[in-house]
Amino acid sequence: MPDAQIIPFDGGASRAQRNDPSARSEPGTDPVDEPTPGDPVGPVDPVVTTDEGVTADADTQPGSAGGTVAVETASPLEADGAASSGVGQAAADGASAEGLNGADPTPPTSPASARTRRTVAGSGRGTASGAPRTVAGSGRGTASGARKPSAGQTPTRTDTPDQSDQPHPNGVEGPTEDVWDRRIAGTLAFLRRRLTGEYETDEFGFDPEFSMSVLAPALRPIYEKWFRVEISGLEHVSDTGGALIVANHSGTIPVDATMLQLGLLDHHPARRALRLLAADLVFQMPFVGELARKSGSTLACQPDAERLLSGGELVGVFPEGFKGVGKPFSERYKLQRFGRGGFVSAALATKAPIIPCAIVGAEEIYPKIGDAKIIARMFGLPYFPLTPTFPWLGPLGVVPLPSKWYIEFGEPIETSDLAAGAEDPMQVFNLTDQVRETIQQMLYRLLMKRRSVFG
Repeated sequence: MPDAQIIPFDGGASRAQRNDPSARSEPGTDPVDEPTPGDPVGPVDPVVTTDEGVTADADTQPGSAGGTVAVETASPLEADGAASSGVGQAAADGASAEGLNGADPTPPTSPASARTRRTVAGSGRGTASGAPRTVAGSGRGTASGARKPSAGQTPTRTDTPDQSDQPHPNGVEGPTEDVWDRRIAGTLAFLRRRLTGEYETDEFGFDPEFSMSVLAPALRPIYEKWFRVEISGLEHVSDTGGALIVANHSGTIPVDATMLQLGLLDHHPARRALRLLAADLVFQMPFVGELARKSGSTLACQPDAERLLSGGELVGVFPEGFKGVGKPFSERYKLQRFGRGGFVSAALATKAPIIPCAIVGAEEIYPKIGDAKIIARMFGLPYFPLTPTFPWLGPLGVVPLPSKWYIEFGEPIETSDLAAGAEDPMQVFNLTDQVRETIQQMLYRLLMKRRSVFG
């Protein structure tokens, strides 16, 4: 049988008082019977522990002078979740001197040690011998016997599962399912509006919904992953009001125009839509002309430009035209002539600021090393480019090289004070040359900043 250990607690009584039964107080008058602060279950009594998780019986019979103590053990969870239980019975307060003074009270060494139980001397269950009574509120699993865990203890977890841990009944997380539901509903609503014609366009054919829902998502991976565009100087582009953005043109195929549009749409605080002025050839090509209209492009003429600027739109123009986009690779980043300065006249007439813009990286996507002029005349094209990959690799030659792009906006050039000279050719020429020189210097700075063509 395991040895039972009795840890006495007598509220400060001396050793002589503990050994002398006559010196003890009557039941109910001893300080032991006084409730202890923070102990809601009853008075503090001797605590009995054992070293094993089984019921230990002493050698003597209960009720005798050298009475024994019956101790019931429990698991750590049961000990944490309930108060001291009254299942076992203790003998009267006449425990042996060896049990009181001879044994070295050693606390249990592990959480699996025996459960303790308190008894009150002289409060027997209807017997004169002082059989112990159980503490009020004891019992297994009763709410009244539950005790709050002390510091360092882990609270007992109930058997009721947490609803938040339960899987979704359809096997899909709720928020994810809601996102896909909204996407599908939005796509169906978009298709319905397309089929019924319930969408809006302006007088130039610009379709904002189509541009933001179809064209922008299709170009965004190219912008972010393939060309890895870095855009700066957006603080020079106002949130409202008309302005004319003038940029260099290059790349054999005018991809730079679409990247400039997407950069302003995604990164400008006001998400401004850039209305491009395009050449006649763009609108003569099947499918391409329709997409250009829906994306906000219009014919590169002074009346259309003035109408857009007067309406507070952000207008973009590439004065080099085909001379810039189709120049050979050997002349990369050298600006061509800016035409007759029609964009300057439109800005002066509407008093719109001119914002110079430099684009670095487009020259390397299709390095033009030759021009098949005969084929170009056959198809009515200004040039038919020959690159290191096209047409030698077939369809793979159409894939642009992944060069590193930089787009920078310069400080606006105000035209409100120059509006009186809108019809003066010399003033128009001087302002055109000033814009061209500003963009050329910006290109040189960006080329110095770039570490390599592809990085």
